Amino acid sequence: MPDARSSDAPPPAVSQWLQTGFHAFIHPYLRRHFHCIGVCREGFDLRRVEPGPPVIIFGNHPSWWDPLLAHYLNRRLLGGRQFHAPIDAAALRQYRVFEKLGFYGIELGTTSGAAAFLKTSMAILASGTTALWITPEGRFCDPRDHAAELMPGLAHLCTKLDRGLVIPMALEYPFWEERLPMCLANFGEPIDATTTRGWDKATWNAKLHQRLRSAQRELSGVVIARESAAIDPLMLGRVGAGIFYDTMRRFKSWLTRSTFRPGHGEHFR
Repeated sequence: MPDARSSDAPPPAVSQWLQTGFHAFIHPYLRRHFHCIGVCREGFDLRRVEPGPPVIIFGNHPSWWDPLLAHYLNRRLLGGRQFHAPIDAAALRQYRVFEKLGFYGIELGTTSGAAAFLKTSMAILASGTTALWITPEGRFCDPRDHAAELMPGLAHLCTKLDRGLVIPMALEYPFWEERLPMCLANFGEPIDATTTRGWDKATWNAKLHQRLRSAQRELSGVVIARESAAIDPLMLGRVGAGIFYDTMRRFKSWLTRSTFRPGHGEHFR
C-alpha cells in the first residue's frame, strides 16, 4: 500500500503574508459574531498531535462558517501545521484569494476531479507539516441529522495511508442565554492509519461514518445539557443586548448603585 510520503507532487502554494493578514482580520471578526468558540474537554486534544505524520480532520458541515472556523481552529490547535482544505472549484473561482490561504479547487462529480483530489491531497499529506480539513458530507447538513452518507473520496484517500491520524470533528452553533451564538467543536477518537492495514474503501467509509456520528452525539449531549464546564473556551466574544438597551441598563445600575453585568447568563463570564 502506498505511503503518503511517496507523493512527488508539491502541495498547493500558500502566501504566508496573506495568511497572517487573514488571521489578523478573522480574530476580531469572530469575536464580533460569536459569544464563545470552544472545544469539548473530554474530546481528543489536537494539541497532542505530534509533528511529522499526516493529519486529516473530517467534520460535519452545518453552516457557512465552517471553513473560517476550521482555519481558526487549525491556527489555535495545530499552529505548527499549514491548513489545507478542498473546496468546490466553481466556488473557488469566485474567491481566488482562498487559493493562497490553503484551499484547493475540486471539480465535483467528475472522474478527473476525483483523480485531482487524490493527487493534490496526497501531496499535501506527504509534507508532514500540514493538516487536511475535509467535510465529506458534501453539503450543508443539520448537526443532528446523522443519516447523510459520506462522499467516497475521503475513504478512498484513507486507503492510501500507511501512517497518520484521521480525526473526526463535530461542529454546532447553538444559542444559549446570550444574543450571539456559540461555535462548539468536539474532536472524536482518531483512527491511527498504522492499525488499518487491510481495510478497503467500504470498511474505511463505515468507520469514518461511525466516528463522526459518535463525535456529533457526544457534542449534542453537551449542548442540550448546557454544560459550560465541559467546554474549553478558546475565544470569548461580546455579550449584552446592544448599545441602546445596554446603555439604559448601565444607567439603571448607576442609579441603584449595583454592579452592571452585560451578560444574560452564567456561561463563560
